[in-house]
Amino acid sequence: MIKKVGENTIKFTLPPKIMSGYAIVGPKEGLSPLAKYFDYILKDDAFNEKTYERAERKMLEQAICGAIDKANLLSTDIDILLSGDLLNQIISATFSARQIQTSFIGVFGACSTMTLSLALGSCLIDGGCANKVACATSSHFSTAERQFRYPLELGCQRPPTSQWTVTGAGCSILSREGKGHRITHATFGKVIDFGIKDMNNMGAAMAPAAADTLKNLFNDTNTKPQDYDLIVTGDLGKLGSELLVDLLENYGFKLGSNYCDCGQMMFSNKQRSFMGGSGCGCSATVMNSYILNKLDSGDYKKIILMSTGALLSTTSAQQGDTIPGIAHAVIVEKGK
Repeated sequence: MIKKVGENTIKFTLPPKIMSGYAIVGPKEGLSPLAKYFDYILKDDAFNEKTYERAERKMLEQAICGAIDKANLLSTDIDILLSGDLLNQIISATFSARQIQTSFIGVFGACSTMTLSLALGSCLIDGGCANKVACATSSHFSTAERQFRYPLELGCQRPPTSQWTVTGAGCSILSREGKGHRITHATFGKVIDFGIKDMNNMGAAMAPAAADTLKNLFNDTNTKPQDYDLIVTGDLGKLGSELLVDLLENYGFKLGSNYCDCGQMMFSNKQRSFMGGSGCGCSATVMNSYILNKLDSGDYKKIILMSTGALLSTTSAQQGDTIPGIAHAVIVEKGK
């Protein structure tokens, strides 16, 4: 039985339930307007480790184990772990998986990885291939800067279009059975290139892919922006969000006050993050803290979560390539 509706969206026959979510963040994120929703805030971003890479790995491990504990499960109850991150060979995810000791599928969607893992996990559960799936991802400001831009020791000045990679990790536990908020649809995005080459302007690089995915979701499901309590993007930041609004208007869809961006929600204006937050951990931590809390309380009943990713690498950047973008989306409805 084909479960696709339209060209790009899957409608789940047995919508997977979100049993639990866990979010751990760094000290800067712990001073944000969302601080009270996070499960754990680091006192220092080294997390008592010798390197920032090991700190990121430790955060991801805690997020996965924390979500499993909140669901009153054991790691042996998890059929598959879906996880990825920004580092070469997704080492945060793969090294964390060796501690969890369950079947592992590594995924890479850059900063779209949280929603990508939720969409893939939902497909596995709805298709009868798994009963319980852990979906997780992470990022760290210092590891991302070292890999994609400049070592912090150089003290390079950040341009106004830049965003601040969130130090954080999030995990959701999906289940075929039981209670929880339901993932009813998933829209997988296309790789779209707007010709942006500036690695300090990720919002502009990702906005066209975000607009294309949202347009496809609305068309496939025969819905409009007003049908949702919240439409939230992953980490377009201030500039990227403004571009998304303009691009979607060209497609005939007008975003209203129910639209926001995790990157803008993460930091206050006083925290000098320029265009806002970014990184895999941005949408992962906001989704598994603030958004799940609002679904629990009934403030939101039907939302779209769409994480966006810039598919650059150090190799492509050094060769002068442009930065392709990708965006994946899921529709989440409050559990009955």
